[in-house]
Amino acid sequence: MDMTTSLVDHTFRKDVRRCFENRTYAIPARWLYDRRGSELFEEITELPEYYPTRTETKLLRDNGAAFAASTGTGRAVIEFGSGSSVKTPNLLKAIDPAAYVPIDISGEFLEHSASLLQEEFPELPIYPVEADFMNRVALPEAMADMPKLGFFPGSTIGNMIARTSVDLLRFMRETLGEGAQLLIGFDRIKDVQTLIDAYDDAAGVTAQFSLNLLHRINRELAADIPVDRFRHKAVWNDLYARIEIYLEAQDDVQFSIDGHSHAMAGGQKIHIENSHKYGLRDARLMLRAGGWTPLREWSDELDYFTLMLVEAHPLKHAP
Repeated sequence: MDMTTSLVDHTFRKDVRRCFENRTYAIPARWLYDRRGSELFEEITELPEYYPTRTETKLLRDNGAAFAASTGTGRAVIEFGSGSSVKTPNLLKAIDPAAYVPIDISGEFLEHSASLLQEEFPELPIYPVEADFMNRVALPEAMADMPKLGFFPGSTIGNMIARTSVDLLRFMRETLGEGAQLLIGFDRIKDVQTLIDAYDDAAGVTAQFSLNLLHRINRELAADIPVDRFRHKAVWNDLYARIEIYLEAQDDVQFSIDGHSHAMAGGQKIHIENSHKYGLRDARLMLRAGGWTPLREWSDELDYFTLMLVEAHPLKHAP
């Protein structure tokens, strides 16, 4: 545990320093999810404007029999970026798994969520793994011979650019192995105002979630960023079919991080998150590029969200 934490701290520091020292003004979205960030995100999922969670949860609840028929029973469910695992019970109840492995970068939040889930499923072996799932993850030896079902809900794949998404899908394939299945969520392209509202809610919870990244930098990296002089900004980029989230300096600011001085002009923005939206052909192509073959799809009546079941078939090197 200590070795993993040290590695995460080192990587966090490296990414933040690169942002300001190289003036790229971009920080990977995964660093939004410390304990406070994870708690705020769970609040976001309950907001009236934030449709993805309730839409996907309904898909999971309503299609349990279809999942079971497609995956079979006795699989080990491996959830990438499990968070609070709030959607997970719907899947576990449907397919009667042999084990459950939640993987998350936020260790404290992971242990708490796993403990609550164990109370709900007392007979189910649960093996929490604190890790950055953006790389291949070593799974517990207890499930080495179990058939596996990866679970990647929430359209988290949309937070990554196409190259990173394909890399992640390949790492998932390496983690789970040939013959494994993966149930993954994709947020669909829809009208722009619905998208903007989902990422800039009236209550300002999403703004708190974004600004928490600056609080985390201050707390963990001996920084003194004036958080109250930045604001959350969500915009739709139609060329890339994505919502982009920024932290924008409202006026000229100066601050230090790890003893190094930095300055930003008013109006300059730190790019902290993308949320790509997909047409079904886009999603299928990306999955195939990552080594996964689409098997089945489930969408809501408005086509706001799609769950896709894919499988790691043997790779072909020729037609």
